[in-house]
Amino acid sequence: MTPRLLADAVLLLHGLFIVFVVAGGALVWRWPRVAWLHLPAVAWAAWISWAGGVCPLTPLENTLRREAGQAGYEGGFVQHYLPGLIYPEGFTRELEIGVGVFVTLLNVGVYALLMRRRRRHRQAGRP
Repeated sequence: MTPRLLADAVLLLHGLFIVFVVAGGALVWRWPRVAWLHLPAVAWAAWISWAGGVCPLTPLENTLRREAGQAGYEGGFVQHYLPGLIYPEGFTRELEIGVGVFVTLLNVGVYALLMRRRRRHRQAGRP
């Protein structure tokens, strides 16, 4: 496989990971065992956001792009590909931390509702 195709695959994987972090609670609602993947993904994404770190997929994609003769990019995946949506003009470090808090609280809410629903089902004698 060529470096460009591999870089595009990493790009796709990275994008799907972000969607999974934000919306994966809906999958957990339907398939509770997905939580074993979703919770660590949310923890990782929140930590990267709060710590100001860079996901390892970003340098991997940049390396593959350079090997393919393409230009890499500075900063993180989200800042590069989704600037208007996720990082609007004037986006500060405090707002970046706020995004991490929002994603965490969103998922805490989804899991709280899920646990409440499961508790009611158990009390009613349903699996």
